[in-house]
Parts: sequence; C-alpha cells; structure tokens
Amino acid sequence: MSKINFTIVTPEGRTYEEEVLKVTVPTVQGDLTIYPRHAQLISVMRAGVLSIHKDDSQPYHVAISGGILAVRPGGYKVQVLADTAERGEDIDIERAEAAKKRAEQLLLEKQGSENIDFARIQAAIEKEVARIHVGNKYRK
Repeated sequence: MSKINFTIVTPEGRTYEEEVLKVTVPTVQGDLTIYPRHAQLISVMRAGVLSIHKDDSQPYHVAISGGILAVRPGGYKVQVLADTAERGEDIDIERAEAAKKRAEQLLLEKQGSENIDFARIQAAIEKEVARIHVGNKYRK
C-alpha cells in the first residue's frame, strides 16, 4: 500500500514527520483528505483538527491554528506549515477552556461596537475549540 511522507512544520521547527496512509486537513474551503498520488495543491488552512491516519486504526489528532498545506508533485510528499500545532497529550484543557471563555466574553462586550476585530476573536475561539477537542480525545 502506498504511503505519504507527511511533515508538520511550525515556527519552532519540525514537529511531526512520518509515513502515513492519509491525512485530513482543515482548510478554509472545508476539510480535505489527502491520499497518495493526490494532485499537486497549495491551500490555506484554518484553525481546527488535523487527523493523521498512520494505518487502519484510530487516527492521531493534532490541533492547528492555521497555516499552509502543500501537496508536492506526485502526491507522495505532503507538508503542513502551521502557525501552531499541538498534540492532544500536550494540551492543557482547563487553560484552553479559559481562553475560549475570555474570547467569547470579549465578543459579547464588543457586540455593536465599530472597533471590533471580529475575525481575530472568531479565530481565537476556533483555535481553542480545536485544542479542547483534541485534548479531550487523549484524556479518556
């Protein structure tokens, strides 16, 4: 069975590299699953859950906060250049829930104001929701 050389790179460096069967990435157009021999592609990612399928067992999840997806010619090399990428076992769920609540409160306080950066607050909420989702998968 063909596999993909999959890499996640953040500003801190290479955080993940392995041969995988497929990977599902949250893009601004929706979730996109990449299989071997996928067409060459570059896409903008949104905050969400990235699912890595090493084999036919349960996928491995990573919370990302945005970045770029690159599928190289031939479809056997896939790179994610992420703003942040956190493994479930590294996520402090209580801290993520507190950050989400702060962002939601800020959104409520600024409702109707002309000086609101809605996109930035919404991105912060989406990031924390992804972190909570991934973190909870590893607490069970």
